[in-house]
Amino acid sequence: MKAAYLSMFGKEDHKPFGDDEVELFRAVPGLKLKIAGKSLPTEKFAIRKSRRYFSSNPISLPVPALEMMYIWNGYAVIGKQPKLTDGILEIITKAEEMLEKGPENEYSVDDECLVKLLKGLCLKYLGRVQEAEENFRSISANEKKIKYDHYLIPNALLELALLLMEQDRNEEAVKLLESAKQNYKNYSMESRTHFRIQAATLQAKSSLENSSRSMVSSVSL
Repeated sequence: MKAAYLSMFGKEDHKPFGDDEVELFRAVPGLKLKIAGKSLPTEKFAIRKSRRYFSSNPISLPVPALEMMYIWNGYAVIGKQPKLTDGILEIITKAEEMLEKGPENEYSVDDECLVKLLKGLCLKYLGRVQEAEENFRSISANEKKIKYDHYLIPNALLELALLLMEQDRNEEAVKLLESAKQNYKNYSMESRTHFRIQAATLQAKSSLENSSRSMVSSVSL
């Protein structure tokens, strides 16, 4: 996390700790621990993200600390505080602008889609529903262009489904959730995403059943 935070400082900013984020990222694979012979999913995720720092001219991750916050479901907590959410949205928007102005590279589409996912979450919690939906949908539109961060696609479908559920668009949500579960495999943090998909699916189907019962009761009356 120290490397993640340091990498988000600008070139002219004073960086605390006295460490170099590139060297810290390069040290990540060597810190892996195994519990009962298995590595933790979050450690595997961090190692995958650190790999781009092993080249002689590494391309920085756009918002690594905010990405890890998503992995830990932090936006559901931060989203309850509009001022904090607005501040994070400002950081994400600046990162988006930097990506748009910067030269294209092999990570460009992945980074742009990540920023769209996080931006969509902030917009959702700020009540800007239409804008949030547009950001989530743009990720699926770029599915075939994503090279490394394949976890973004099912998670974008999941977040879009959750957004639709808040608008009582449960039938649309169920279709998206089924697509996210059935059409994507072997991506980072898959078990976590499947758990959230399953919980959301049960909730959406329950809402549909309750709505159906209400309609039947109304007709009977």
